[in-house]
Amino acid sequence: MSGTLRFMLGIACGIGLALLPRAAAHLHAMARHLHGAPVETGPSRVHTEEKFSFIAHASMERVAPLFGADKERVWAPHWDPSFIHPSPAQDAGGMVFTVAHGELRSAWVNTAFDLRNGHVQYVYTIPDHLVTVITLNLLPQGNVTKVEVEYDRTSLRAEADEHVLKMASEDRTAGPEWERQINDYLDQHASSGQPATQNGPVH
Repeated sequence: MSGTLRFMLGIACGIGLALLPRAAAHLHAMARHLHGAPVETGPSRVHTEEKFSFIAHASMERVAPLFGADKERVWAPHWDPSFIHPSPAQDAGGMVFTVAHGELRSAWVNTAFDLRNGHVQYVYTIPDHLVTVITLNLLPQGNVTKVEVEYDRTSLRAEADEHVLKMASEDRTAGPEWERQINDYLDQHASSGQPATQNGPVH
């Protein structure tokens, strides 16, 4: 064997030996993952899931559009989203908008907008504060509509934990307020064509 060949083989062997510990560590991590070993994560944050339901006194065809982010303005006048997409504002799947929360601003995206089947969902985040998923399912019941609402909230940092718990407490009791506001609007709109003027729900 020539000296050059022996030299090259020596270099290759040296590189291989140097990489063995790193490769072994990588394989060990893969094995731990495949065998369900716990993976180190950051500290857990507050997560809440609250549900409520109510009856809207109109057909689903009339009620469902009221849960579009733009259309909601007619029954919740304090609800004032700033649309980014589409522009001008229009209720459609994938709509993106922001909402002011005092000095904070949340960014929203619609992830489901199936009015025909009564399924609407929004996800919003207040950066470095919390994430909220709002899911609505509408069930026609003759001339009225059952509306099921679920709020899933997750804190993103310790300073937001208490805020998320407070919002969850409000979510838990929000059903009667939503029912009153929706039905006041439906009744007034049917009789006079004028939108109701109640305060909107707290999102």
